[in-house]
Formats: sequence, structure tokens, C-alpha cells
Amino acid sequence: MGLLDNTTHREYYQGSNFGNYQFTSLDDIVSNFIVSYVGEDKIISKIKRADVAFHAQRALQEFSFDTFKSCKTQEIEVPAALTMPLPHDYVNYVKLTWSDASGVEHIIYPTSKTSNPQKIQQDDDGNYFFGPVIGDNLIVNSSFDDGLLAPWFKTQGIQYAADGTAVNVGNALGNKVLRFNQPDQNIGGETEVLCVWQEIDVTGLEEVVISATKTASTYATTTRLSLSSTYQSVWNNTQVGGAGADPGDLGSVEWVINEGGSKSATIDVTNQTAVWVLIQNIPDGTSTGWAAQDDIDTVSVKSNTVFDNIQTAENSTTWDNYKTEKSAESNINDYQDYQNDNYWPNQGERYGLDPQHAQVNGSYYIDCKAGKIHFSSNISGKTVILEYISDSLGTDGEMQVHKFAEEAIYKWIAYGILSVRPNIPEYVVQRYKKERFAETRKAKLRLSNIKLEEITQIFRGRSKQIKH
Repeated sequence: MGLLDNTTHREYYQGSNFGNYQFTSLDDIVSNFIVSYVGEDKIISKIKRADVAFHAQRALQEFSFDTFKSCKTQEIEVPAALTMPLPHDYVNYVKLTWSDASGVEHIIYPTSKTSNPQKIQQDDDGNYFFGPVIGDNLIVNSSFDDGLLAPWFKTQGIQYAADGTAVNVGNALGNKVLRFNQPDQNIGGETEVLCVWQEIDVTGLEEVVISATKTASTYATTTRLSLSSTYQSVWNNTQVGGAGADPGDLGSVEWVINEGGSKSATIDVTNQTAVWVLIQNIPDGTSTGWAAQDDIDTVSVKSNTVFDNIQTAENSTTWDNYKTEKSAESNINDYQDYQNDNYWPNQGERYGLDPQHAQVNGSYYIDCKAGKIHFSSNISGKTVILEYISDSLGTDGEMQVHKFAEEAIYKWIAYGILSVRPNIPEYVVQRYKKERFAETRKAKLRLSNIKLEEITQIFRGRSKQIKH
């Protein structure tokens, strides 16, 4: 029965599996091998199908690396981050190019002059830093001894007070405190929400403990200490009568009217990198004719996580500098302005020129640990094409062999099986080793797809004289 007896022209040309006749599935390869090589009076008397399939898959992997043609490509527009994730079935690359408006591809060359090393955390003295110790306060100027200075910020637009917050006010114990001065009868007879906030780094932390102490007040206000995952512009604007007060999406503690003392709460900050500490003084919007003063002190956000790793998830300084600076390949004057003595002290001679940088297409390197391709800055926004090699075992549809290499696969399987079996004469093993080598070489020649007419056209160009 012919191989095409079950496929009509209509089924083929109205389908999408064009050109598939040039391949043989790996399942057929295994079946054909068992029929031809396994059995009584054959080179292999008995073997499990699973063993044959293993050697067939290994042969397919090895042939995919340097014998079969690679047909896998990906095209992306390079983002501002200047990185491209490696494909899920990536083994090695063939080439990287970017295409211009005419669809012409320009080769991007790899660079060995940079990398993205793992960044180590260090303190101000250069010592290795493991992260905040349990009990360390992550808030800067938490005691307000230096006033309400950066990185603290406060609500703007207070109408009836020169400063909506007062600091360095002594409480009963003589400590410095943060005092909220609520002005008397603001807009429409109502008072305003006052806020102070600060951004803190919680990278790598799982939980933090927030706490503060408030002096009891008889005013109709609520004082709240909270953590927010995002900055809200409403903190910086006048909020009338408590409207728009932010409860903090990560967690909070609060003191209502006539309430004081210390309060704390444990808050989950897993997967957060930066959060905002927010302190608010919120009026109830009904009382008028009075001016409130609420004091809060000993504000803290403390780490509740033990760090044992000095490595950080941040980008390395090397990579940050590489992607922000103008790449050497972009400085085309370095290579074109050869008459300028600043570039070429020896006129007419390009001494010291590194050919890998004597091009304007850009460069890249592959960060194997992160699984990303990093591009130079002049590749940003360009359409990049990655042609790469896989091992042909990603999906069932990929597990097929070109008919030019079918015999080589059989010899590879036979040698793989015979070389690991006991009591096989060495001359038999060596014979199949030589046959495997010969068939592999023949497959490479066939798959190189050399055509006489094309070679002839290339040789015709050799007759042209090139003047130097």
C-alpha cells in the first residue's frame, strides 16, 4: 500500500500540514527498526520497545543540534527593559537579527565584554549585608527628633493652619512627638484629613509589625497608622470631612475618640518590594467650633523575617550601566571619521580596532541563570528575530525525522543498543559505530541542500576583479 493512498489532493491542499511528506514520525522509526533489526537470526534478538524509543529520542536530540535544519524562530519588539526571555524549548541559538522597515534582517553580534552578575548586598562601609535584623525599625526619623523631614511627606493645601502638622513638641515624658493640628471650622464648617507618609523597602520580607503610641484625645477624630502597597495622590490633597481617607490595603491600626495608648499589628508583605507607611488624622466631619491636637509617637515598622542570603534580586550595576549608556556600536563616528586625529592618531590606519565593535547593528549577551537575552540600548524598540535550536522532543508533532537522515537514525539506534549490551563481539560494535558515522556524514551532506546551479552562480562571481 502506498504511503499516500489515504490522503487525497483535496485533504492535503485544504489542510495546513504542507510539506510533511519529507518527514517520518519517530513512532514509525521505532516500529520500522523493531521489524528490521530485532528478532530471531537478526542482530538484536530481543529488546523492549521502550529501550528502542529511548535510543531513538537520543538520536533525534543529537541530530537536532548539528545535522537537521533549525526551523524555530521567534519575533518580538524589544521593550524598554531591553530583555527577551529564552523560548520554553530553547537549547542554543543560531543567530539574532533585527529587521528594518524593508524587512531586511541585520545581524546582532554577541558581546563578551559585559554580563549581569549576581549583586551582593553591602552596607555603607562595604560589609556584606544580609538585610534588616528582626526588631530593626524600617522607618527613617521615626522619633521625629529632626522634624518632619524627608523621606516624610505631608498633606498640602491646609487652609487655616500654616502647617497642618507640628513636630518636636514635647509630651508628658519629654519625648518628641508628631502633632496633628486640626484647624477650627474649615471648608463648610468641616475639618480636613491630614496625612503624613513615607516609603520603605520591604524586599524579601514576609511579615512586618507596625506599632505606635497615641496620646488620648477628646476630639472627634480618628488617628490611623497603616501600610499601603501603592501611593495615592489623594494623600497630598485637601480632603474635607474625612472623605477619601485611605484605610491602607495591607493593614492598619487606629485610635478613635477618647482612645490612646500603644497598638500594633502584624502585616503580610510577601511579594512586596516597596510599601508606604501612612499616618492619618481623620475628623468625623460633624463637629465645629474647635481646634484639635492629636499626638502620636514611637511609630515603627519592624522586620519579622530572618535573612540568610546576601544575594539580592536587584539588577546588577553592570547591567544597569550597560542598558542606559549609549552603546559602543552606536558611536559610528569612531569608525567613519578616520581623518580625525582624535580617533585615528595614525592617519589612514585603524590600529587597535576591534572588529566585533566595528558595526552599528548592536550587541547582546545571554544571561543563562536568568534565562534572558540582554540587548544594548540601540536595540530598544526594534523588531528582533531569534532563530534557535531545540532538541525536537518538545511536542509529539516535532518528533519526526527527515527522510534524508532516516537510515542514519537506524544506525544510531543499533549502535546505541549494541554498545551497552554484554556478550556482543567488539568487532560488531565497531562495525555499527563506523556505519553510524558514515550515515551521519551522508545525512549532513544531503541536508546541506547544495544545488549545482547555485554553486555555479557563486563561482561565476569569482571571475570579478576586486581592486584593493
